Amino acid sequence: MNKIFIICSKAFYKDILPIKEKLEKNGWEVFLPHTYENPNAENEWYAKGKEEHAKMKGEMFKRSRDRIKSMDAVLTLNFDKNGKKNYIGGSTFLELYEAFMEGKKIYLWNEIPEGILFDEISGFAPEIINGNLDLVKSKN
Repeated sequence: MNKIFIICSKAFYKDILPIKEKLEKNGWEVFLPHTYENPNAENEWYAKGKEEHAKMKGEMFKRSRDRIKSMDAVLTLNFDKNGKKNYIGGSTFLELYEAFMEGKKIYLWNEIPEGILFDEISGFAPEIINGNLDLVKSKN
């Protein structure tokens, strides 16, 4: 079974469950964001101080890198957030970069957001699915 890692802002966690279920019906083994079960984790790290937050954030980047290495693809949920169309934040961008560097298939839910990272994300050659999960093809 092919493996796919859903990456996105924690603001979009509320949208993940039906997407996960559809991907599973389409033959994917789905992996969720590391803090999906505890979306408040980052605030808890902040509460412990800047050093603890930085340490935990670094650990999450390493965990994401390791997870991406074992995936066949990543699906980026880039919905609108706080007035920003097709939002991709810093952590999600780094996960996209890791997926690109590991040669993984990259899917984007929506078009690449306009802005400072447009050229870089374009260079990753993502497949834009415009919300159509049937375009996320499993090799099985």
